[in-house]
Amino acid sequence: MSETGGEGWGQSGNPTFVFGYEDRQGPEEGGMKNEGEMRKGEEEGQEKEEDNEDYDSPPERQIVVGVCSMMKKSKSKPMTQIMERLCKFEYITVVIFPEEVILNEPVDKWPLCDCLISFHSKGTNERFPLDKAVEYANLRNPLLINDLNMQYYIQDRREVYRILQEEGIDLPRYAVLTRDPDRPEECNLVEGEDHVEVNGEVFPKPFVEKPVCAEDHNVYIYYPTSAGGGSQRLFRKIGSRSSVYSPESCVRKTGSYIYEEFMPTDGTDVKVYTVGPDYAHAEARKSPALDGKVERDSEGKEIRYPVMLTAMEKLVARKVCLAFKQTVCGFDLLRANGHSFVCDVNGFSFVKNSMKYYDDCAKVLGNMVMRELAPQFHIPWSIPMEAEDIPIVPTTSGTMMELRCVIAIIRHGDRTPKQKMKMEVRHPLFFELFEKYGGYKSGKLKLKKPKQLQEVLDIARLLLAELGQHTDCEIEEKKGKLEQLKTVLEMYGHFSGINRKVQLTYLPNGQPKASSEEEEGPKEGPSLLLVLKWGGELTPAGRVQAEELGRAFRCMYPGGQGDYAGFPGCGLLRLHSTYRHDLKIYASDEGRVQMTAAAFAKGLLALEGELTPILVQMVKSANMNGMLDSDSESLTDCQQRVKARLHEIMQKDQDFTEADYEKLAPTGSPSLVNSMKIIGNPVRTCDQVYTLIQSLTSQIRKRLEDPKSADLQLYHSETLELMLQRWSKLERDFRNKSGRYDISKIPDIYDCVKYDTQHNATLGLEDTLELFRLSRALADIVIPQEYGINKPEKMDIAQAYCLPLMKKIQLDLQRTHEDEAVNKLHPLYSRGVMSPGRHVRTRLYFTSESHVHSLLSIFRYGGLLDEVKDQQWKQAMDYLSAVSELNYMTQIVIMLYEDNNKDPGSEERFHVELHFSPGVKSCEDEENIPLGFGFRPASAENQEKQTNQGSLEDLSQDEPDRALPLSELISIRRSPMIRNRKTSSMEVLSETSPTSPGYSSKGASYRLFPSCSRQSPEIKQTGLEPLDEHHVAQLLKGLFTDPVLLCCPSLASLDRAMAHHLHQCPYHLRLLMNCLVSGQDLPECLYGFEGCSMVPSIYPLETLHNSLSLKQVDEFLNAVCEDSSDAHAKTMKALSVLFDTSSQGYGQAHTYPPPKALSSSETPVRPPTRPLCLSSGPPSTVSSAGPSSPTSMNSSTPAIHFSFSE
Repeated sequence: MSETGGEGWGQSGNPTFVFGYEDRQGPEEGGMKNEGEMRKGEEEGQEKEEDNEDYDSPPERQIVVGVCSMMKKSKSKPMTQIMERLCKFEYITVVIFPEEVILNEPVDKWPLCDCLISFHSKGTNERFPLDKAVEYANLRNPLLINDLNMQYYIQDRREVYRILQEEGIDLPRYAVLTRDPDRPEECNLVEGEDHVEVNGEVFPKPFVEKPVCAEDHNVYIYYPTSAGGGSQRLFRKIGSRSSVYSPESCVRKTGSYIYEEFMPTDGTDVKVYTVGPDYAHAEARKSPALDGKVERDSEGKEIRYPVMLTAMEKLVARKVCLAFKQTVCGFDLLRANGHSFVCDVNGFSFVKNSMKYYDDCAKVLGNMVMRELAPQFHIPWSIPMEAEDIPIVPTTSGTMMELRCVIAIIRHGDRTPKQKMKMEVRHPLFFELFEKYGGYKSGKLKLKKPKQLQEVLDIARLLLAELGQHTDCEIEEKKGKLEQLKTVLEMYGHFSGINRKVQLTYLPNGQPKASSEEEEGPKEGPSLLLVLKWGGELTPAGRVQAEELGRAFRCMYPGGQGDYAGFPGCGLLRLHSTYRHDLKIYASDEGRVQMTAAAFAKGLLALEGELTPILVQMVKSANMNGMLDSDSESLTDCQQRVKARLHEIMQKDQDFTEADYEKLAPTGSPSLVNSMKIIGNPVRTCDQVYTLIQSLTSQIRKRLEDPKSADLQLYHSETLELMLQRWSKLERDFRNKSGRYDISKIPDIYDCVKYDTQHNATLGLEDTLELFRLSRALADIVIPQEYGINKPEKMDIAQAYCLPLMKKIQLDLQRTHEDEAVNKLHPLYSRGVMSPGRHVRTRLYFTSESHVHSLLSIFRYGGLLDEVKDQQWKQAMDYLSAVSELNYMTQIVIMLYEDNNKDPGSEERFHVELHFSPGVKSCEDEENIPLGFGFRPASAENQEKQTNQGSLEDLSQDEPDRALPLSELISIRRSPMIRNRKTSSMEVLSETSPTSPGYSSKGASYRLFPSCSRQSPEIKQTGLEPLDEHHVAQLLKGLFTDPVLLCCPSLASLDRAMAHHLHQCPYHLRLLMNCLVSGQDLPECLYGFEGCSMVPSIYPLETLHNSLSLKQVDEFLNAVCEDSSDAHAKTMKALSVLFDTSSQGYGQAHTYPPPKALSSSETPVRPPTRPLCLSSGPPSTVSSAGPSSPTSMNSSTPAIHFSFSE
C-alpha cells in the first residue's frame, strides 16, 4: 500500500532487515548471530544514527522473524519486498538464515527467532532439509507461519486430494493408480481407445494424468480421437513454453499417477494466494494446456491479471489455508461450468509482481505476528481498526454506448465434398459385427471409432481376398463396392475418428430395389444396409478462413486495432484472463464444424500450435436436441412435402412459365428469378449437366491411363482414382434408368465442381467452368427452396431447425443486462482500465448450412420489422433477396449496446444491431454481386460527441489499447472485414495498419489481411511491409536447398505473392522444382495458383439494421419461440390439404438429405460511403470449454433450460 500508516507500523522508513553471522565474523561478512549479539549490534548502531531525525531507535526487545529457506527463495524479489515492508513494523526484525548454515550446521547453531517462516523447496543443487527445520521448530518452539509437518503431505498429490476431500472442498473426480508391488490391488489399469479405467473408475478422454509426486510437473492431458487424439504435455516453464502437443495417445506405463476428469476451464487458470484465512489474492493466466506458449510482458514476466474471487471461492481459500495449516499458501482453482474446483495446493507461495500484494502481505503478517507475540513480550500494541479490503464500487460515464454482448452464428469453413456409398450386405461377419456392438437393440448401428472402422476394413479385405481366390464363392457383396469400402477406409493411412463413419441398418426382409445402384430384384431373408460416409472434412483452406476471420473479429471490440506485446490487432487480448470477457464457443458435433470453431478461436485469441488442445478446451459440443445439429424429427414431413413439390416442378421438360415462377419463387427473390432465367428448361439444363459430368469422368480416365499422371497428388491428399470414383458415382446416381433426374443430387454436383474449380484447377479439365455455372444456377434454386418455398413454409421449417438456438440467443441477450453476478476485474487493480466493473458477453455458435438458412429465414419472415414502415429494413431485405448463396463462413451477428446516459428503465437504454456476411467469395466472376450498405454501427452517429473521461469509447484514456490517436481511430473505424477494391477474386484479408502502404486515406482499400495469400511468418515478422526483390530471394532460399536451382533465370519472374504461396502449397512447389530441374519454362498453371491452396477472402459484414431496441428484439424472439408449436401444426394441416394430391408418389420415392454444398456468396466490394465508428465496450479474455456442453436440456418439457454459467 502507498500509506504505511496504521498502528502496527513503525514511523521509520528504514527497515531492520539483517542476515545472521557467525561469532568470528562481522555482520558484513554474512555470518549469523545469536539473540544477545543481535541486541548488542542494535545498540552500537543506535549511536551512529542519533543524528538522523527520521530514524527512531528500536526498543529494548524486538520480535525476531526468521526466514529459513533455500537462498533462491530467500533472496527472491517477492520475499525481499515483503520482508522490507515487514521490518517497517516498529517492533519487528527479520533475520535470513544463510543456506550454507541450513544445509551444513546442526540446528542448535541456527539463529534464534521468535517467529519462523520456513518452507520446503528445491534449490539449485540441493533440496531443503525439511527434517532439520522440524527439528529446529521442536527445539526452539517459535511461532510458525506455515506448519512444517503438513508440508510433507503437500509433497504428495494423493495426500493433498485426501485432505481436500475431507474438508468438503470441490475437486475434479479422480482415481489413484499406485504402482507398488506390496499393494497390487491399487494398480488396476485398463486402457481403452478413448478412455482409461483405474481401479474400476472410468475416465473418458479428455482426462488428466498427474504424477503423485507434487514436485513432478510432467502432467499430461489425453485427447479423444474425435478431437484428433494425442496429448498435451505440461512441464515447468522453459523459456516461453510450458507445454507441448504430442501425437502419443497411450498413458504412461511406469510410475504412480492420479487420473482425473478434465475440467473445461475457459482457457485460463486461476492461482490463489492466501495470507492467513481472511486474505486471498487471485490472479489468472492463460492455461499452459491451451497452446503451451507463455505470455510475457515487455519485461519478460509471465502475464497475469488480478481477478475477483466469488464469496464461495473466498470460503474455499479459507478452508485450504486452515486445512493445510499454511498461512502463506498458493493453490490452483479451475473455474468450470459455473463452479470452482481446487486441483493443486502448492504450499508457501508469493505473488510474483504486485506492489499492492506486497503491502497487504506484510501488513497481514505483521499484524498476525504482533497479535500473537506482543502480549508475550509486553510490547504495547493494539490491532489496527482500518479495513483490510476496502470495497470500491466502479462507476462509468460517457456519451458513447458500451458494447455489452456479441452473438455470432457462423457456418463452417471450406470442406471436402461429402460422399456416401450404400451397399446391402449379408455375410455372417457383418452380422457378427452388428451384434457385437448392440445393433439389434435399435436395429441401427453407427461405427465411428478407429477400432470399429478397422474391423469393417478387416472384413472387406478378407472378403476381397476370398473373391480373388475363388470366383465362384458364395459372397453376395459386390466386388466393386467392397473395393470402394476398402479404399475409403484406407485413406490417409490412419483413422482420425472424425472424417469417416459406417452405419448399419437391419433389414428383416432385405432391401427393396430403390435406385440405380441396385441391379437385380431383392433377395429373400434378412440383410444389413451398410452406408459408408466420408469426406466433408475441413480443408487447410477452411482452417485458414476460420483463423483469419477470428483475427478480423477482434476489431469488433474496442482496442481491437491496438498493438499488445508485438501482436497487431491484439488490443482485445490486453485483459486476457481477467474474466471481463465472458466468452463461450459452441459447435455442432460434426468434425468440420468443431475444427472451424477451434481455428476461429486460435485466430481470435492469438493462440499457437495444434487445434486439438484448443478444440478440447475452448469449444463446447452443443448437441442439445438440435440447437446446432440437424437431427430434429419434427421437420421431416413438412420438408419432405416441400422437396416433393420442388422435384415435380424441376422435372418439367419445358421452359419455366409464369405459373412456374409463381410456384417456385412466390417471394420474388431476385437471385431465384435470375437462376430460373439462366436455366430456362430444367430438364434440358440437367441434360447438359449430365453430359458435362460424362465428359469430366472421361477426361479423368484418360489422365489415369497416362503414366505421367500415375502418382499425381490432388488437393488434400486426394488421388485421381478417388476423384474419378466421386464423379462416377454422381454420374450413376443423377440420372436413373428411366431417364428421370434425381434433383436431390444437384447440391452434391455443385459441391464437387465448386471444390474442383477452386482446389484442382491445375488439372486443366475442360468445361468445368460451364458445369460450375449450370450446377450453381440449379443449386441456387434447389438449396434455398428446400427450406421452404413460400413464407409460411420457410418459417415452419426454420422454427423446427432453430427453436432451441433462438431460445438460447434470447437468453444470452437477457442475461447480459440482468445478471451482473459475474467474475470481474478487481477494482483495486483497475487503474487505466475503463469501466472495470463491466463485462462483455460473447457467444459464438458454429453450425452447418441448415441452421444458417433457417435463422436468416426467421429474421426475414418472422415479422421483426415492417418493410413498408422501415426504409432501412426494406433495403436490408432487398439485399438479402439478392444474395444467392450462404457460403462457407457465413455470419449472422447480433450486437447489444448500452447507453449509460439513458434512464435504466428506458427502452433507449439498450440497443441492438443486426449484421450479416454471406461468407467467402466465389471462385467465379464477381460482376453481379449484390450491393449492401456497409457496416454501420449506430455508435458512428455519435462520433462527433465529446466523450467523457472513463467512457468505453474514449480509447485515449486507456493507453495499452491505443494504436493511434483517438481522432485517427474514429476516422477509420469500419467493418471487421473491410471491403477491398477488387484486385482479384481470391483476395485474402490483411492486417494492414492505417499508416502502412496498404492503407488509403480515401477509405477505399483499408484491409485487414494481405492480398493474394495467407500470411506467412515472414510477413508477420517484417511488419507487413511489401517485400522487395531481396526479401523474395530470401524467401525462396528457404524453399530450395540446391544453390544451383536458385540461380535459374525463371525464378526472377516470381513475385512476392507466388513466393509466399509456394510456402503453403507442396503441390506447386513440387511442380516448380520439376520444371527447374528439367530446364522447362514455368507452366502457365503455376500462375493460376488461386484455385489451389489459396484462400478466398470473406465478404465484409453488412449492417441489416442498427437501431433496434432490446425490447423489440426480445418481444420478437419471444413471439417466434412461443408460436413455434402452433404455427407448425397449422402449416402442416394446410399443407396436407393443399398438396396431398400433388405430392402423391413423391413423398417416399425421393428423399432429400439436408443440402450438402454451398458456394460463394455475393456482396458489394465498394467501400463504405462514410467513416464508420467502431463498437464500444471493454474487451478482455480467453474462454474455453470441454468437448461436452455444460448446458442441459430437459427433454420432457417443451421449455429449454440452460445452466446459469452460460
